[in-house]
Amino acid sequence: MDSTPLKFDLPKALAELPTEALERMTEAADAVRENLRLLKKSGQNLVGQCLAHQGTFYEEEHYPKGDVYDAESHAQYYYHAHRPESGEHGHFHTFLRAKGMPRKTRPVPYTGETERPSGKDALSHIVAISMNRPGLPIGMFTTNRWVTGETFYSCDDVIAMIDRFDVEQSYPCLATNRALSALMQLFRPQVVALLKQRDTTLEAWAKLHPDRDIYEDRKLEITSIVDISIERQTNELKKALRRARQK
Repeated sequence: MDSTPLKFDLPKALAELPTEALERMTEAADAVRENLRLLKKSGQNLVGQCLAHQGTFYEEEHYPKGDVYDAESHAQYYYHAHRPESGEHGHFHTFLRAKGMPRKTRPVPYTGETERPSGKDALSHIVAISMNRPGLPIGMFTTNRWVTGETFYSCDDVIAMIDRFDVEQSYPCLATNRALSALMQLFRPQVVALLKQRDTTLEAWAKLHPDRDIYEDRKLEITSIVDISIERQTNELKKALRRARQK
């Protein structure tokens, strides 16, 4: 089962943010546009750089092979495809590993039988970013624990990880890594809302199915989802920042 699309009021969400947050998002928007411009100059896009030199593209496989991992920030991501019915080409899964998490971050209590990554191998999925065939982001979503094999942390803990997702290395492409890192900041309000809805969905599922291990229930896959647009986000951001500076 997939979650009902999130009803996200972008103008309202932006209006509630302080000027400093809007300015950080504006810087992120500039970074996204600049890195997309650099990719376009060489006939590339965010997705193409992850698939380059990887051989035949197969559904479910991770691209690039071995994932992308920043040993300094401990952010990680990979691209794959397995949801043709969604209208996307594929999506990026973004993570943060234990060494990059805020101190005293602890997984949600779990009494089930499934083994989860722990200790230095613990990791948290942050959000998935849906991409279209031209290589532009069209949506974001969160998933149940079993989908990514993560450790699983509360929404508040994962929200504290958003700003720590920063991949800055040349593999597979510096422009791609910088753009993905900036996308996380540009769409930060949506990511926060998705993570909160993720936990709400799981709580509701637990009440409906008290006899199941909800985190491993294959009938619940997508826990929250929302459409996104760089153009709309940027336009609304400009309006919100202009109003904030006039106050």
